[in-house]
Amino acid sequence: MIDLHCHMLPGIDDGPTSLEGSLAMAKMAVADGISTTFCTPHIYPGLYENNADDIKRRVANLQLILNDKGIALTLNFGADVHLVPEINAGIESGRIPLLGGSRYLLLEPSHHVRPPRFTESVFRLISDGITPIITHPERLSWYGQHTADFLAIARSGAWLQVTSGALLGSFGPAAKRFSEQLIGEGWCDVIASDGHTTGRRAPIMAEARQRAAALVGDAEATAMVETRPSLVLNNLSIAAETRPPAHQSRAASGSLRAIIGKVFGRGAA
Repeated sequence: MIDLHCHMLPGIDDGPTSLEGSLAMAKMAVADGISTTFCTPHIYPGLYENNADDIKRRVANLQLILNDKGIALTLNFGADVHLVPEINAGIESGRIPLLGGSRYLLLEPSHHVRPPRFTESVFRLISDGITPIITHPERLSWYGQHTADFLAIARSGAWLQVTSGALLGSFGPAAKRFSEQLIGEGWCDVIASDGHTTGRRAPIMAEARQRAAALVGDAEATAMVETRPSLVLNNLSIAAETRPPAHQSRAASGSLRAIIGKVFGRGAA
């Protein structure tokens, strides 16, 4: 499995505070069947002022330590990027990293308040050739009142990422119910751990993959933890037939192209 979202770097955000904590997380991930982990610390202006160059350096250093200790986990870089108005400029300048230097961006909306111009901001990233992966929509307190927003941006090309722990109930009944709906109704592109510790927010996905298989079958569950994440790893675009089932309506895609054209003042392609 490939984990696209994990806070494994020590002392850089709200993940592990020590190298020992990072190593314990890495061992846990390997034991769970994860082969590659994207280290994605928060970039949150005013709170976590991380940047691409420093993240890459820290990932390279941690990889050397894992190699030296015989921990068979391959690391890659990225960030859990808070949605702010300056995000496009930060990406263009290279301050904000895309996942592994690919076209994919791990994008975190505000947890408690719907960001102003939320869908328009996501559409603009897509228009710039970036594929946003929206982190843990099921855990956002405003998700239930704005579900249509997430379905719209998903149809337009954004991905939706469900947290493994949320699917298993670690974040409460509402997050579990929303996770099951997103997966069961065919909207979820990927499952990731969003690991922070070796406790409740552990870097594991195998049990969640099994739960997803019970909802949508083994092939689709595998796509969420292996097939689609491998596209990110190799910077490949996703074909229509490899998107989750709910995304594959041509009529839906056409309607979203019209919306994007209206937002940016140009005709639908």
